Amino acid sequence: MNSPAYDPKAVRRVILASFIGTTIEWYDFFLYGTASALVLDKLYFPTFDPTAAKMAAFATYAVGFFARPLGGVVFGHFGDRIGRKSMLVTTLLLMGIATFFVGLVPTYESIGVAAPILLVVLRFIQGFGVGGEWGGAVLMAVEHSQGGKRGLSASWPQAGVPAGLLLSTGVFYAFASLPEDQFLSWGWRVPFLLGILLVGVGLFIRLSVMETPLFAKALETKVSKIPILDAIREHPKNIVLAMGARFAENVYFYIMSAFVISYATAQLKLPKSVVLNGVLAASAVEFCTVPFFGWLSDRLGRRPVYLFGAIFSALFAFPFFWLLDTKSSAAIMVALVCGLSIGHAAMYGPQAAFFSELFGTKVRYSGASLGYQLSSPFAGGLAPLIATALLKYSDGDPWPVAAYLVACAAITILSVYLAAETSQQELM
Repeated sequence: MNSPAYDPKAVRRVILASFIGTTIEWYDFFLYGTASALVLDKLYFPTFDPTAAKMAAFATYAVGFFARPLGGVVFGHFGDRIGRKSMLVTTLLLMGIATFFVGLVPTYESIGVAAPILLVVLRFIQGFGVGGEWGGAVLMAVEHSQGGKRGLSASWPQAGVPAGLLLSTGVFYAFASLPEDQFLSWGWRVPFLLGILLVGVGLFIRLSVMETPLFAKALETKVSKIPILDAIREHPKNIVLAMGARFAENVYFYIMSAFVISYATAQLKLPKSVVLNGVLAASAVEFCTVPFFGWLSDRLGRRPVYLFGAIFSALFAFPFFWLLDTKSSAAIMVALVCGLSIGHAAMYGPQAAFFSELFGTKVRYSGASLGYQLSSPFAGGLAPLIATALLKYSDGDPWPVAAYLVACAAITILSVYLAAETSQQELM
């Protein structure tokens, strides 16, 4: 299958739509992580001891990650059969509505055990939606783009992650400055309720873009009846290697964006503002470095850039916690900026193009989503929970958490080393 004619204006329009849409969806998803670290344990698990309550809150957080593979399978199936665009509209609606209702869930004090159950249901819907979101957003950019620019084009939807984290942390920070009683009674809910306004903006933008030319061309022949099975049958090695490549990137991100908030406030007894400022700064810098590393992967290849990020992350795991333990605001900011904007960004920037190029057009949504989402429950989903348990085991010493990060980086280094270089190949 030859690539359709390249239209620079259409590509820019699609990239903007993908970026704004993913920013909104990740805003919704990340709000829950910040709330898990700061308020959900107090409001929804008040009968537990502090550590157990924190772990319970992170367990509800993890539910979203276990829903992501299911979302990837379902939306990947229809995305490969019906089209990428319609799936993006559906996932945006799911995420926005679920996030809005999280802001309305009564506390344990009001309705008892039904409160955390409702949280779990809504978190599952969030995860289901974001599980289908990623594949569609990056494929819209990849399949509209030229071969020599796919890394940069696909990195812009990826940049929606730090942008969403920056937006969600910034909004949460604004309300976290309220007096504690007001923040716990109503202030933490407002960022969730505001998400519904962003959904309207995202829908308006996403409905304005066209289906990808590669998929439209594929429809002229014959679409796969069951894309997920064809992807597994035709590309089993690539799915497994993509899962491994995803492991360290996902673990590091949620340790450095969710667990670190709990660690700094509960273990180091620092004000919320200190760590939230660090996350804000890291998100802002990573917003710039993700496209840079995507661009660099077009020049040097996907594997060298990705391997650099994984190796840097492994080497930085222990220094990251040494910097945090100084309790210095400047050192904490340096730790988060380096961890996210260098280590994580060097993996995340080329990732979308790398994973998409591993699969053919007829199964690309399903195959890329599987590789990306299947590792999410065991990587990012369990990372804050595992880190909290390891911290409890070591009586507050973070060395087991750092060792856990190194082990995850080793999985990714091996997987990327075994994967094929894809940056120069034609999409088929």
